Amino acid sequence: MLPYINKPFELLSGVVGASPDELKLIFSFLISYPLAGLLKRVPDARPQLKNVFIIGGGLFYLVGLYSLWIGVRTLFISSAVTYALAYYLRTSAYMPWMAFVFLMSHMAVNQLDRQFTDDPGAVDITGAQMVLVMKLSAFAWNVADGTLPEEQLSDFQKSRRILKLPSLLDYAGYVLFFPSLFGGPAFDYNEYRGWIECSMFDVPATLDPAKKPPTRKKRKIPRSGTPAMWKLASGLVWIYAYLNLSKWYSHKVLLGDWYMTVGFLRRVFIMHMVGFTARTKYYGVWSLTEGSCILAGLGYNGVDPVTGKVSWNRLQNINPWGVEAAQNSRAYLENWNMNTNKWLRYYIYLRVTPRNKKPGFRASLATFVTSAFWHGFYPGYYLSFVLASFVQTTAKNLRRNVRPFFLDPVTQKPLPTKKYYDVASWFATQATFSFVVAPFVILRLDHSVQAWGRVYFYAILTTGAGMAFFASPAKAHLRKALDERTKAAGVRLARSVSSDSLAGGSKGQEQPVLGLSADPGKDIDEAIQELRGEVERAQAKLKEKEQQQVGGAAAAAVAAAKEGKKEL
Repeated sequence: MLPYINKPFELLSGVVGASPDELKLIFSFLISYPLAGLLKRVPDARPQLKNVFIIGGGLFYLVGLYSLWIGVRTLFISSAVTYALAYYLRTSAYMPWMAFVFLMSHMAVNQLDRQFTDDPGAVDITGAQMVLVMKLSAFAWNVADGTLPEEQLSDFQKSRRILKLPSLLDYAGYVLFFPSLFGGPAFDYNEYRGWIECSMFDVPATLDPAKKPPTRKKRKIPRSGTPAMWKLASGLVWIYAYLNLSKWYSHKVLLGDWYMTVGFLRRVFIMHMVGFTARTKYYGVWSLTEGSCILAGLGYNGVDPVTGKVSWNRLQNINPWGVEAAQNSRAYLENWNMNTNKWLRYYIYLRVTPRNKKPGFRASLATFVTSAFWHGFYPGYYLSFVLASFVQTTAKNLRRNVRPFFLDPVTQKPLPTKKYYDVASWFATQATFSFVVAPFVILRLDHSVQAWGRVYFYAILTTGAGMAFFASPAKAHLRKALDERTKAAGVRLARSVSSDSLAGGSKGQEQPVLGLSADPGKDIDEAIQELRGEVERAQAKLKEKEQQQVGGAAAAAVAAAKEGKKEL
């Protein structure tokens, strides 16, 4: 740590109420802006100089601000082992899985250490390591994809595959990219390489020259100051909101005596505000880190050929309005921690699934377990994850079987009554997830159950009632009523994106969001079917083996009988 650098943060800590480490974290996000501005001005033809600048910035954060020498060692071990596996076992089908298991196990050690230390105000290496696990596990898969024929790869894999291992300097720059070192967002190596070589900013030859994004002094990186400043401003607003709201809506209020002196509805509202206050911290952090990535140019995501408007959402990790205005569970989760969603989808869920097979129970289970372990080992995480899976099932049934009554059966456009459904679904979604995410903030098992009990486990009861309702004959009556309604209108009831939960995969396959199964009941049925199939196959093999043994014994007896006749 640099001499005396801790002193101003200790003084400011007493004023704003945050710990010195938390203030230094915010400072690192803010100083990333001028550093990213300088990085952007390194000549396009000097990518190696960019790498040196990035590595220096990352080491300054780790050692100069925090004195995380052990953290440097941790990141070095993860990076070195992953690179070595990719170098020596590049053509092995097991290489990416070996890298994944090592990275997750290595991170688990540090997460357990942090959990037992129990100092929420301290900043350690686990946050940076969580980001690095996503980057390096993706790196291993991208290297493996580089050894496969193109016809075996999806469009996404083709765009991310690594045909030649990067130099150690490029690799170190990718690992220590300072704007997203502590809080993300994560990104793939080919995106980093395209940015540092400026090939990311090549525009199609067919694009109207008047529509090309403006640059400075014939540089390739478009001007990104304005969108970056908007992210900076929004991030600071969210951080300010968090610092003020946390004085009244800390999770400790849910466990205090005063909480039980107010009525049930107010307790639910306070629980909602506790969750909202916790989210504002993440809104602020992710907005700030995304803004510095945009300023450096890495957030570039192409240009609209019609309007000439540049898109800077490549590394968007959060959509606060999408979360707070969500009318169903899938929209709520898809707008939260978006890059982790992508990582789980492309590097866990679809990787577990054999080629030319539809994802099933194993893919969902692997994604759920990965998401849970990646977050850590606090019991509160697992309470939230499990309950959220069942909430998704109930929400999906409601959307499929109730929402169509508020749409015109012919045009599928909203009826005048649709606004009442929208308000009710928004309220139900927000109230339910206020309950669901409470353990995610509280962390401890006993305190989480206590907080849930103080609002009478309302979300568990409503979710259970919803699942029981749709498991009863009532679901068939709803479907029959929908059929009669559509027949009377002279059309046929068809499932569409408006009446079905949006699927991220092809062929309508619903993929988990943040590792949460879209239908745990269906997954359990598939697990039972797979287990039954395995048992039947084992029994068939055993029976076949017994028949072969019987046949062999019979053949031996016949041969012995013939031999006996010859002797006679």
